[in-house]
Amino acid sequence: MNRDRTSSWPLYAAGFTTAFGAHGVAASLGAGDAVSSLLVLGGLLALYDGVELVLKPVFGALADRIGARPLLVGGLVAFAAASALYVAGDAPGWLWAARLGQGAAASAFSPAASALLARLHPAARYGRVFGGYGFWKSLGYTLGPLLGGVLVWAGGLALLFAVLAGLAAVVAGWAMLAVPRLPPLPRERQTVLDLARRLAAPEFWQPTAALAGVTAALAVGVGFLPVSGAAAGLGTIATGAAVSVLAAAAAVVQPLAGRARDAGRLGTRTGLGTGLAMTAAGLGCAALPGVAALLVAAVLIGMGTGLVTPLGFAALASSTPPERLGQTMGAAELGREAGDAGGPLLVAGVATMWGLGYGFAALAVLLLVLPGAFLRARSTSD
Repeated sequence: MNRDRTSSWPLYAAGFTTAFGAHGVAASLGAGDAVSSLLVLGGLLALYDGVELVLKPVFGALADRIGARPLLVGGLVAFAAASALYVAGDAPGWLWAARLGQGAAASAFSPAASALLARLHPAARYGRVFGGYGFWKSLGYTLGPLLGGVLVWAGGLALLFAVLAGLAAVVAGWAMLAVPRLPPLPRERQTVLDLARRLAAPEFWQPTAALAGVTAALAVGVGFLPVSGAAAGLGTIATGAAVSVLAAAAAVVQPLAGRARDAGRLGTRTGLGTGLAMTAAGLGCAALPGVAALLVAAVLIGMGTGLVTPLGFAALASSTPPERLGQTMGAAELGREAGDAGGPLLVAGVATMWGLGYGFAALAVLLLVLPGAFLRARSTSD
C-alpha cells in the first residue's frame, strides 16, 4: 500500500481536468456562435452530465475487472481526442460529438482516479489524499469559467477545446510515467442480489447520500445565488464573486477536513452530519434578503461541501473491499450526479410555485433530514 506519493499528483490533475472541462466549456457555450438557441444551449449543458450519469457505474465496475490504470490513461486519451474533434471540425455538429465524447471519457477516468487513490495509499491517509483530490477538482470548477472565458475571448471555442485536448494529453502521459501498474485483484463471484445488499448497507448509502446532498447544494448555489444577488441589486461581477467565494471555501476546507480525519480529530458520522447541517444553514441564509445573507450563504455552503466530500469518499474507500473499489466509486459518482441534477430541479420546481426563498428552504430541510437518518441507522465506521 505504501507508494511514492508523487503518484497522486497525476490523479489530482485528472480531477482538475474533468472539472475544468465541465465548467470551463459550460460557462463559455453561450458566448460562442455554435449555440443558436437556448434549447441547444440546454441540450449541450445536459449532455456532459447525462453521459456521466449513465456510464460512471459501468466504467467503475470495468476498472475492477481490467485495472483502474488502463481506464485512467485511456479515458484521458479519449478526452483529448474528443476535444480535438471540435478543433478539427469547428462546426455545431462536431461540438455535440465532442461534448458527448468528453462526458464519456470523463466517466472512465474519474472513478478510476478515485479507485487508484484508495489502492495507492493506506486507509490512514484516505482523508488527506481525497481532500487533495477534492481541492484540485474544486480549483478546476473555480478557474474553469474564468480561464474558459479568457480563452474563448482570445480564440473562440476552438481554442478552449484545443487547450483541453493538450491538458488531457499531458496528464495522460504523466499518469503513464508516474502511476504504477496495479493488476486487478481476485474477486469472488457477485450476484445482483449481493450488489444490492452492499449498496443498501449504511456504509455505502450514508456517505453517498451525504455526497449527493452537498453536490445538490453546490449546484444550487452556483446556479441560483446569482439570481438572489441580482434581486438584491448586485451586478454580474459581484454575483460571480459570490459563487467564487463558495467554490474557494470548498477548496480550502477539503484538505483540512481530510487531515483532521486522518489525525483522529474528526469522525466520519460527526463530520458528515456537521457538514450537512452547515450546508443546510447556508441554504437557509440564501433564502434571506440582502447582500450579507448571500455572502454568508456562499461561505457556509462551500464549507459544508468541503467538509463532507473528503470524509464521504474516505468512508467509502475504507468500507469497500479493494477488489470492488471501482464499482463503489462509480456508484457513488452516480449518486453525486443525481444530486447535481436533482438539486436545481427541486429548487426550481418549488421556486416556480412559491418563490426562490422557499426553494432554498426545501433543499435545506431535505439536508437536515439526512443526519437524523444517519443516527437511526448503523453508522459508517469512524
